[in-house]
Amino acid sequence: MAVHSSTLLPTSFSAAEGSKPKLLKPRSLPSSPPPIVSLHHHRRQRKTLRILTSVSVSNPEVRTSPDDLVASILSKVTQTDRGVLLKNEEHEEVAAVAEALQKYCVNEPVNCPLIFGDWDVVYCSRPTSPGGGYRSTFGRLVFKTKEMIQVVEAPDIVRNKISFSAFGFLDGEVSLTGTLKALDDKWIKVVFEAPELKIGALEFRYGGQSEVELQITYIDDKIRLGKGSRGSLFVFQRRHY
Repeated sequence: MAVHSSTLLPTSFSAAEGSKPKLLKPRSLPSSPPPIVSLHHHRRQRKTLRILTSVSVSNPEVRTSPDDLVASILSKVTQTDRGVLLKNEEHEEVAAVAEALQKYCVNEPVNCPLIFGDWDVVYCSRPTSPGGGYRSTFGRLVFKTKEMIQVVEAPDIVRNKISFSAFGFLDGEVSLTGTLKALDDKWIKVVFEAPELKIGALEFRYGGQSEVELQITYIDDKIRLGKGSRGSLFVFQRRHY
């Protein structure tokens, strides 16, 4: 609510008309001089305050706004090979920020139109959850992941694609197409068709259908957080072309 400046001012600045002037009595000087503040102490105090302010701003625990938390979680997962290079305590830090963001999630995220679009999979707490064997310890030695993308198209289509380089010189990709079904206002299930593998001039399908269940714990115009039925945490970042 805006407060008018008139409400902060006295109603009158002068004595009523016709009132007699009053004589001012002389003030007695203080018996002792005022204390002298050390300039050196004042500067040191200001320096201390500046240091404390700098520490509090850089501490991620005091960053509680959604924008700060989003920036924090992205800074923790960027350039980590989607979480593979992180240590256990660093995974815990990512999980803590994700939990803090959860309280800012929109109501009924499954029905939020922000879920549609192209997303980069930038983090998973379990490296084999997205990509299966291609992201296992042995698989990462043979297949170097270039991109891991999930496209969600209205009304209910999900396309996953992993592009890689096999043995460092042979480009390929694995793609899956699935149908999305809402289980409630937060959980979705996607039933995927058999994956399609393209490597060099070869292109073929293998395996059979698969399905996953995912809880949307946070979404905005930048990121989407999900938690799998087995507890895996995913961080998706919206692609901008």
